[in-house]
Amino acid sequence: MVIILKAIMISGRTLGQGASLEAKMSPEFFNATSSCAISESDYNALGISGDENVLVRTEFGEVVLSARKDDGLPPGVIFIPMGPWANAVVGENTGGCGCPLFKGTEAEVEPTKTQVKDVCELFADLKRLAGEGS
Repeated sequence: MVIILKAIMISGRTLGQGASLEAKMSPEFFNATSSCAISESDYNALGISGDENVLVRTEFGEVVLSARKDDGLPPGVIFIPMGPWANAVVGENTGGCGCPLFKGTEAEVEPTKTQVKDVCELFADLKRLAGEGS
């Protein structure tokens, strides 16, 4: 039985993401931005242990991320660092400010055995999906 967590996704800058911002194709940027932080209780409820991945799905898209336990998050909230993986699951509406809404997106999270895509694979998938919508 697959457990699906309903959560609110937030995103923001992190020290790791900022430190690797100039090298977006680097392993450091990948590691800093392709994760999903989950509260300890939600992490345990999903049955995640060790280095497992999660599929995060919103009305705007879906992405596989490495799961990371974060004792600072309340249950029902997930955090994805700003970057291509967060961009894949936020909407394009900027509310006139030029920046998408990185806070408050409803999401579903479930464990997966699927690997996290590198940035080139992620962009290829997004390009393919954009072509299907045309």
